[in-house]
Amino acid sequence: MAQIIRVAIDGMGGDNAPDMIVGGIDRASKVLDDVEFLLFGDEARLRPLLDAHAGANAVTEIRHTDEAISAEEKPTVALRTGKKSSMRLAIDAVKSGEASALVSAGNTGALMAMATVVLRTLPGIDRPAIAAALPTLRSQTVMLDLGANIDCNADNLVQFAVMGEVYARAEIGLAQPSIGILNVGVEGLKGNDAVKEASAILQSSDLPIKFYGFIEGDDIGKGTVDVVVTDGFTGNVALKTAEGAVNMFSHHLRTALKSSLRTKLGALLSMPALQIVKNKFDARRYNGAMFVGLNGICIKSHGGTDAVGFGNALGVAVNLVRRDFNEVIKEDLSRVMQNDRPEIKAAVN
Repeated sequence: MAQIIRVAIDGMGGDNAPDMIVGGIDRASKVLDDVEFLLFGDEARLRPLLDAHAGANAVTEIRHTDEAISAEEKPTVALRTGKKSSMRLAIDAVKSGEASALVSAGNTGALMAMATVVLRTLPGIDRPAIAAALPTLRSQTVMLDLGANIDCNADNLVQFAVMGEVYARAEIGLAQPSIGILNVGVEGLKGNDAVKEASAILQSSDLPIKFYGFIEGDDIGKGTVDVVVTDGFTGNVALKTAEGAVNMFSHHLRTALKSSLRTKLGALLSMPALQIVKNKFDARRYNGAMFVGLNGICIKSHGGTDAVGFGNALGVAVNLVRRDFNEVIKEDLSRVMQNDRPEIKAAVN
């Protein structure tokens, strides 16, 4: 019999909580075997929802708390006053070993601050990063950091590369993901000192990784590499720009298809193809970003998602636990850091 995996859930985090959370648990319970859920939140609101979803009810235990972290709460305030909140108790369950992973759709800043303080970072990791899979022309690409670290040095970028490579293997199922560093050009002389030094370190590493080199912004959508490494400022801007471009295109497409009787008829004929495109770019399919680098599996769901998206985030958490994600990171990082760093830095300078 397979070992039971327990996932702790912040039952009160997210725009549509707790309804979409219980709905997501119900969907996940139908496709995930040997998984149980610890649901932290207001039992008076959670119990009727669970009673209405037999699948979720069979695999979920409620842990009551009246407190929750609001979307507007500052991380420093959440750290100081939120020790009995649904978010913090879910994190504590991972820290104590009662759960193997946690999922929250709540306040991103508060979740990052709390999880970092409680779980700490893995050995050799200076800062956690936000990683997620994005759709591309080829398939999917893992990108990190998506907003946790505004300024990064070469060591941070190398750590992101190692963690992103492991994430791509675990979540997307790639045997040997290719890694690229996002830069203002592909030439070796371009970019700041951090990206040039990180490139030199990865090129000299004895890890069996496939380092592509520098890539540019348009390479993200092309799927030129399987893992895109960048600082959190650039990564977040790139992510929000891509989301805005998709929304703009969708708006203009809908407007054009409704502009005349002819276009409406054409839309009806094209509906199967349009549905394929819609499914490809459905954000719910890619919901579930990981705070990589923490000493525990911590998944951030989009706050505005629905039951389908939250169910997918739960699937991401379970998949990473089953693939022993953090242990692989520890092994790979210990090897990449064995380089003679002074010589590398001297060569870059």
